Amino acid sequence: MKHSETILIIDFGSQYTQLIARRIRENNVYCEIHPHHIGINEIKDLNPVGIVLSGGPMSVYDEGAPTIPEEIFKLGIPVLGICYGMQLMAVNFEGRVEPAKNREYGKSVLQLVTGCKLFEGVKNNSAVWMSHGDYITRLPNSFNVTARTENSPICGIADSARNLYGLQFHPEVNHTEEGSKIIKNFLFKICYCSGNWTAKNFTQSSKTDIKEIVGNKKVLCALSGGVDSSVAAILVDKAIGDQLICIHVDTGLMRENESNLIIKMFEEKYDLQIVHVDASKIFLERLKGIVDPERKRKIIGETFIEVFENEAVKFEGVEYLVQGTLYPDVIESTSVKGNSVTIKTHHNVGGLPEQMNLKLIEPFRELFKDEVREIGRELELPDSFIGRHPFPGPGLAVRVLGEVTEDRLEILREADDIFINELHRFELYNKIWQAFAVLLPVQTVGVMGDFRTYENVVALRAVTSTDGMTADWYRFSNEFLETVSNKIIRDVKGVNRVVYDISSKPPSTIEWE
Repeated sequence: MKHSETILIIDFGSQYTQLIARRIRENNVYCEIHPHHIGINEIKDLNPVGIVLSGGPMSVYDEGAPTIPEEIFKLGIPVLGICYGMQLMAVNFEGRVEPAKNREYGKSVLQLVTGCKLFEGVKNNSAVWMSHGDYITRLPNSFNVTARTENSPICGIADSARNLYGLQFHPEVNHTEEGSKIIKNFLFKICYCSGNWTAKNFTQSSKTDIKEIVGNKKVLCALSGGVDSSVAAILVDKAIGDQLICIHVDTGLMRENESNLIIKMFEEKYDLQIVHVDASKIFLERLKGIVDPERKRKIIGETFIEVFENEAVKFEGVEYLVQGTLYPDVIESTSVKGNSVTIKTHHNVGGLPEQMNLKLIEPFRELFKDEVREIGRELELPDSFIGRHPFPGPGLAVRVLGEVTEDRLEILREADDIFINELHRFELYNKIWQAFAVLLPVQTVGVMGDFRTYENVVALRAVTSTDGMTADWYRFSNEFLETVSNKIIRDVKGVNRVVYDISSKPPSTIEWE
């Protein structure tokens, strides 16, 4: 989808790159992340109103360190370099970067030296967040020093005539006290963004784009019942009406009674054409004996599309398939980031077969989860539904660690249902980004009554987050954990131990597989 104004983020592998994107979008400005090897012609095609060079783990003088074409600085487009991005900008203009005698990690105090648009309204001696081992020792040609810290005499630089700016610290993190103001200054005082990228505008432009793409053809929608696919279905329905055919596939990997509840809700509340396909047997057959999580995802993705293609032939004129793919799915499944590697394959992205008879429509491929929820509210879906926790495309197959069988799925369904019901009862559900149970591929010794048991372990996972890119584990009370553990062990046959996952993302992912 083309956007009237775009900020281009060129990524050099920073752990904070997604945060830069979130901070920009919070200002109703659209942005895209691209790897550092993006070509100059691709940049021209994007026609960005501003460019941000991210930080990165390497030093600019390391062998094989990523670089960018010097032409980027000659396009007349404002550029903001952050940490590594600033140092890269400096060496492009004959500045010098060297290892720092005193490396800076954590908070520092920023002293403003000379005024510039980037620091308009920013108070002096504010806290900033540092994460670097190098610093600029010779000022690049035509640049002025705009800020310093105790250990970085050149902490901010600017060539205002060419709208080139650099920061040694990270304005995108919450620890930088005036970070939001600095980013706003770059967007609105330097790039002159309009800030009109809103849920309402996105919804209207998406409907127009979908109409133009589809024409008079029919479209299938993969309606899983999760937030993403449901909002996508309603959006496409608003665009093309009865040309849309929603297909709900019961993979056999759903939560307790989920398929029936999904069909009932959409039939009663929304005038959508829905086909219910029970494909649970074929999914479970193909997963038999499979323990590797990537193979699970590939099998599920390929089977999922196969089922859709088999359904598509029953409807004349079907050429498109709608999926609720999100931007984090794309980032984590491909090398969108500069020096990153694939973390896992999402069934909506990397799990698709190379040859597919249906063309994809992914209206949310550029959006984060909270942005999709905002679109859902714009489309008047109820908050109780919009606030549902994310659920992975491969379903419970990636929460049953090891081989997926009907018996193991049933154990997990019962444990997960107890966990989620207790979250609602304790009024905790809406305070948590995502919560679920995981069935581990280990058994432990226990005692029930006078008998020795050797049964399964269930792990509970609950995290707080804003977009799923980073997450922290939720601090439950002892009372809650004791209640849930007792209920699961008492009521779920085959479980004699419950553990709680206290890992954050990073270094862990939210899902276990």
